[in-house]
Amino acid sequence: MASVPEDPVLERYFKGHKAAVTSVDFSPNGKQLATASWDTFLMLWSVKPQARAFRYVGHKDVVTSVQFSPLGNLLASASRDRTVRLWIPDKRGKSSEFKAHTAPVRSVDFSADGQFLATASEDKSIKVWNMYRQRFLYSLYRHTHWVRCAKFSPDGRLIVSCSEDKTIKIWDTTNKQCVNNFSDILGFANFVDFNPNGTCIASAGSDHTVKIWDIRVNKLLQHYQVHSGGVNCVSFHPSGNYLITASSDGTLKILDLLEGRLIYTLQGHTGPVFTVSFSKGGELFASGGADAQVLLWRTNFDELNCKDIIKRNLKRLHFDSPPHLVDIYPRTPHLHEGKIETVEINPKLEVIDLQSSTPPVVDVLSFDSTTTTETTVRTLPDKGEEVCGYFLNPSLMTSECLPTTLKKKTEDMNDLPSESQRSIPLAVTDALEHIMEQLNVLTQTVSILEQRLTLTEDKLKDCLENQQKLFSALHQKS
Repeated sequence: MASVPEDPVLERYFKGHKAAVTSVDFSPNGKQLATASWDTFLMLWSVKPQARAFRYVGHKDVVTSVQFSPLGNLLASASRDRTVRLWIPDKRGKSSEFKAHTAPVRSVDFSADGQFLATASEDKSIKVWNMYRQRFLYSLYRHTHWVRCAKFSPDGRLIVSCSEDKTIKIWDTTNKQCVNNFSDILGFANFVDFNPNGTCIASAGSDHTVKIWDIRVNKLLQHYQVHSGGVNCVSFHPSGNYLITASSDGTLKILDLLEGRLIYTLQGHTGPVFTVSFSKGGELFASGGADAQVLLWRTNFDELNCKDIIKRNLKRLHFDSPPHLVDIYPRTPHLHEGKIETVEINPKLEVIDLQSSTPPVVDVLSFDSTTTTETTVRTLPDKGEEVCGYFLNPSLMTSECLPTTLKKKTEDMNDLPSESQRSIPLAVTDALEHIMEQLNVLTQTVSILEQRLTLTEDKLKDCLENQQKLFSALHQKS
């Protein structure tokens, strides 16, 4: 007999960030929570009470996005300092930095197999990186304004992106082409993501709306107007049946997608809420916002057997599969207003275990940010090469070997003198990186000029052909 579902409840809150929280993500096993903030730090919290929290120091500006790799052995972070960092989420917090874009980076997202990372930037591009060698693979250029978010589909075939140019674009990762385009007149999407089976996307609108699109038939399925401020983030429950939203109006809202209605309004934050995320099993969710607090909630309301639904979703990751009943939300696009019967929850931070809300925080300083993977490999003794292999190919490392061997190797790595880790002087690497950035800009400029020159040549050719026709016509008349 199924247990009666209960309302969501606030379990804990974490204080440690000194400014607004921009991004939250659970580890795959649900035991840790990573958060990013305007204070330039990442923090790693344990869901287990009274465990230490770690503050990772390395970025030089606002951290905009954080995500665990599918195995949980890496953390990726994006920053306004134009870089992306990969961190080992342990007490050592080793990190590897790469200059990702020529403008602030707004989001990071691992593919489901952990082999690729997508980054979105205010330089109007999405870039895809190979995690096997931490190498740049390709760029996607079609947006005409800042790109706020880019996410892989569950099967990795597609990428969805949203931009301040008021479009949402779907990209094919095989041919690197934009295969679909959804545009909006009123506002732009702050955040966009695929549902767990990859058939739909949800967008969080600056115009206070939440929209669900079916990408198989290119149709707007649902349109919710339940917030009184911009929507900053959304997260699908792993079953795909629920969506949670975070808004600048200071609330979180939970939507029942099968019934097409708002079911909960949560009021735990003071000020705008910037981020929200379900845990991988769906039993917890976390939120963060302008009040610099991270709230941990227990879901409670989902009485369905989530594991069975998740398994069914995993079997349907191919778009040529026939649609299933649970794929199809209410068929008619509808404008949804908030209803009186929705449940409002305002815990006012009445948390039972207040001691665990502020666990001891350990600062972890990153080693020299200019240390490249290659120089690290050269300076490490033979037994340290496993760490480098781990950085080079996180997706091939099994979780079994992480706790023992990796910890020892990272300690070996930490004991090395800082100068031995750097084979190239800091000033030289900075100068080279600046030159590379300028060359990238020049390359893009030349590419644009070439396109314009081609267009001009085509127009000139058309003019000459028209002139020739005109002369011929005049000659025939005379």
